[in-house]
Amino acid sequence: MIVEVNPVAFYLPIPFYGWWPIYWYGISWLVAILSINYFSKISAPKVGVINKNLIEDFLFYGVLGAILGGRIGYMLFYGINQIQNDFLSIFKIWEGGLSFHGGLIGVLVSFYLFTLNKKVNFFEMTDHMAVYFPLGLGSVRIGNFLGGELLGRPTDMPWGMTFTTDPLGLSRHPSQLYQAFLEGVILFFILYFISKKKLPKMFISGYFLIFYGILRIISENFRTPDQHIGFDLFNLFTRGQLLSIPMILCGLAIIYIGYKKNRNETIS
Repeated sequence: MIVEVNPVAFYLPIPFYGWWPIYWYGISWLVAILSINYFSKISAPKVGVINKNLIEDFLFYGVLGAILGGRIGYMLFYGINQIQNDFLSIFKIWEGGLSFHGGLIGVLVSFYLFTLNKKVNFFEMTDHMAVYFPLGLGSVRIGNFLGGELLGRPTDMPWGMTFTTDPLGLSRHPSQLYQAFLEGVILFFILYFISKKKLPKMFISGYFLIFYGILRIISENFRTPDQHIGFDLFNLFTRGQLLSIPMILCGLAIIYIGYKKNRNETIS
């Protein structure tokens, strides 16, 4: 199967400039932001600290944190040599390169600053929002697929795909779709059903880190490692897998701390 999707979805006419390309990847980010915002608002309790207005106010903080953290994280985790050769490349977002793990750190910083400003408990906010983050993750992975980015490893399976963006022209796993399914659909349903149980504060945030880390490690087995990095740690793990291990450990630590601190206090 040959995938011939144009990374450009359409063009917008700009006066005195010409036609401005609108990429599928950019559209996937817009869908991600709107879906997280919408579903987290309609599920917000009618009474309590976390409400629709608070979530709407957080939108700017969250998007800014995701983009800045994603770019800085990408350059530190995947492009440190590029920074050494050209420090200004860290600002060249239009050249591509966003890291989920960096974006997560950026979002957590934005959570901290936002909750500090609004005088809201950090984990009350993260516990609520974590359930709906997978909706955005799945959308962005589909954007990767439509853009012919982050190609999978070669395969002889009948559902292997050949991307026109692949200079080698190999049949590959559609790993972007695997990730959209695991990090998006599966992770959402896991967290959604967990959130319906009465759990101590911090648990959902911890579960998000644990299950995302596990699912990312699984999905990375079908994704081609970054060409300029290859495999890490005795040629066994990808950079994404290594970065996911601390997520799992942090998730376990958060659940343990949450149990010790909030064992008599549950959230519904």
